[in-house]
Amino acid sequence: MYSNTSEQDRIYITLTLVIQAAVAIGLIVFVLRYDWENTFLTVLVLGLTLVPAFLFRRHRVYIPPEFQFVAASFVFLSLFLGSAAGFYHYFWWWDVLLHSGSGFLLGIIGFLALFLLNQTERIPAGIRPAFLCFFGVTFAVFLGVLWEIFEFAVDLLVPGQNMQTRETGVGDTMLDLIVDTLGAVIVGLMAWVYTRSGRYSFIADGVRKFIRKNPHLFRRPEDTDKDR
Repeated sequence: MYSNTSEQDRIYITLTLVIQAAVAIGLIVFVLRYDWENTFLTVLVLGLTLVPAFLFRRHRVYIPPEFQFVAASFVFLSLFLGSAAGFYHYFWWWDVLLHSGSGFLLGIIGFLALFLLNQTERIPAGIRPAFLCFFGVTFAVFLGVLWEIFEFAVDLLVPGQNMQTRETGVGDTMLDLIVDTLGAVIVGLMAWVYTRSGRYSFIADGVRKFIRKNPHLFRRPEDTDKDR
């Protein structure tokens, strides 16, 4: 999977492996402490960071190293440091930071999903770049709203969780949604500049690598008919 990689890709791969190693060490610590709740959470974190490798081995879907690193970093910061290590409790701004990051990450996912579908002709041709970017923003905000609904439901069903701070429940929810939106808008603007000028190599290089490494995902219907 990692053959013929550039120096930049090796850096992203190395950083991702460091994150996975840190999570594995944390898993051992939680097991030795008989902390089964955080053990389960840490296993979940480790499993999520291994999803790209699973997709490649099972379905031959290549995820660019920079996207792997961003996803692994977010999972590490939110689930491992935030929940398992208690950073949400120790640092009031951790939740704000992670919601900003989630808006940024989900904005990238939303933009890339529609951008890549456009390469397959599975959606109408001629979609304007501005709509691609707008879709990325609304996709991220929509998932942010679903997450806030999930937090509210958990607090109703499991009162002790307190996922939405009870003292400032409405304010906490609104702040989360605002920073989600800001993160998504930043990505939307970056994506719009990319579609117009090709700048912001993080997005551009990742898109090109994904298309180049996964040609089977972008085969047109007529190409499939020729192979039959």
